[in-house]
Amino acid sequence: MQASGFIRRAAILAAGRGTRMGEITAEVPKPMLPVRGRPMLAHVLKRLHVAGVEQFLVVVGYRREVIEEHFQGWPGITFREQYPVDGTGSAARLARDFAGGEPFFLTFGDILCEPAAYLACGRVLEEHSATGAVLGARYVPDPCAGAAVYEDGGRVSRVIEKPPPGTSTTHWNSAGLYAMRSVVFDYLDRLERSPRNEYELTSIFETMLRDGIELRMSPVEGVWRDVGRPGDLAALNG
Repeated sequence: MQASGFIRRAAILAAGRGTRMGEITAEVPKPMLPVRGRPMLAHVLKRLHVAGVEQFLVVVGYRREVIEEHFQGWPGITFREQYPVDGTGSAARLARDFAGGEPFFLTFGDILCEPAAYLACGRVLEEHSATGAVLGARYVPDPCAGAAVYEDGGRVSRVIEKPPPGTSTTHWNSAGLYAMRSVVFDYLDRLERSPRNEYELTSIFETMLRDGIELRMSPVEGVWRDVGRPGDLAALNG
């Protein structure tokens, strides 16, 4: 049964090849890799729908035709091409017109979680009208592989992208799902290239905090997986 959530729109970033997958993605973009007989992206869309989402924007790039041909005709789905594929920040910026000033979810075509995780993020955004964005976060031993999220009482105080191993004093790692208000687009427009030569989504959060915009965190519980490597895919299909 579909839930009646606060947020009805979701943007899914699915433009990258997924180079860590190696030759598996030579012909098939990573979001189309099969998980239990269905493309990974199909699972993401279904779970967002269960969380109450009715309109979907899929940002495509690498082998876009494979994704568009498969999902063309799905209710409520539209596509935007990211070219060049130069980071999650510039991909997210393409959702401005789609969001239309309304709150929206933002996630990735290779992040699998339960519908409850989206609903929890949405509830936090709904309950705190001054909050610009809610970051879903996962408790991990060391957030060095992602973005370390520092918080106090649910309010985010700092976000550090890919901190050196062993340097973080927080165990919260950005889980790749967000509930956002349209204010984020003002900051996406101001993004500059990171040391990794990409426009990185998480870079906007430090600027938003400096400007006094409230950010909050929502713990992601239950099943969650970032499907980044062949071993992740094998575990899901095992």
